[in-house]
Amino acid sequence: MNSPDPAIDANLAVALNALLAEQSVTRAAARLHTSPAAMSRTLARLRRILQDPLLVRAGQAMVPTPRAQALRDEAASVVRSLGALLTPGTGVDPATLRTTFTLQSADLVAAALAPGLLRLARQEAPEVSLRFRAEELEAGPALRDGRIDLEIGVIDHIDPETQVEELVTLRMLAAVRPGHPLTEGELTPARLAAAEHVTVSRRGRFTGPLDTALAERNLHRRVAAVLPSHVAAMALTARSDVVCLVPSAPPGAAPSPFTDAAVALGLRLLDIPLPLPPVTIGMAWHPRHAADGAHHWLRSAVRRAVQAPGGSAG
Repeated sequence: MNSPDPAIDANLAVALNALLAEQSVTRAAARLHTSPAAMSRTLARLRRILQDPLLVRAGQAMVPTPRAQALRDEAASVVRSLGALLTPGTGVDPATLRTTFTLQSADLVAAALAPGLLRLARQEAPEVSLRFRAEELEAGPALRDGRIDLEIGVIDHIDPETQVEELVTLRMLAAVRPGHPLTEGELTPARLAAAEHVTVSRRGRFTGPLDTALAERNLHRRVAAVLPSHVAAMALTARSDVVCLVPSAPPGAAPSPFTDAAVALGLRLLDIPLPLPPVTIGMAWHPRHAADGAHHWLRSAVRRAVQAPGGSAG
């Protein structure tokens, strides 16, 4: 097997720069936190490679040869370049970003986060554009292939390398039009089950956690329609007597932007008199973006948009 080409040994370049700058094996060793003996061996190796003594004795001191003097500036430049290349990223100034981020989410998540994200982009990264995609791609491969930068929503299909961060835990409320019969009197499980419902499912499913909770009380609801879109379901609810479920912040928590669409449609939000499992909204990304400054800003912006009351990020 051929030995590595010494000309591409970065450690030799660093040592050469220290020796030429200090013109002393002892001081160069101290500068690089090594022993004088190790630095002497490195100097001998450099002399063999460059076929020049580089530093020679002049009384009690060492002086550079003409070749060493010619190499001094170039060696310093190489070491500076290596330092810039190998220094951990320190982030980016969002104001200098000129890129488009692609985010995949359900329509309700996009509706909740887009206003706050857009405000943050205008304030901090005015040349950034946001592209929201519906949940049409299998997120794991899409993240891996770079077709999307971030998945936001209920993360339930995780590849081993996918990085996931939980953003907020929500509870489900019942949404009805103003004047709906369920707005009068106590909302009981039986009354809730007796109403017509619309559910949201990309796969066309009629049942969910509410049906499980009702079944434990020997109750069954009638689902009149299944829609693939939360916003469409809320629009139907606003114009009919069906009930739909809407995620909201838990009691005592800060207001959540996830109810903004329901409020904008004038819907009444009612506490569900049944224990339903919470819904955790998270974001997922591929690890190649973990240390990227631009992606770091995007993740920070998403966090702030989720936490901002009413979708306001300012």
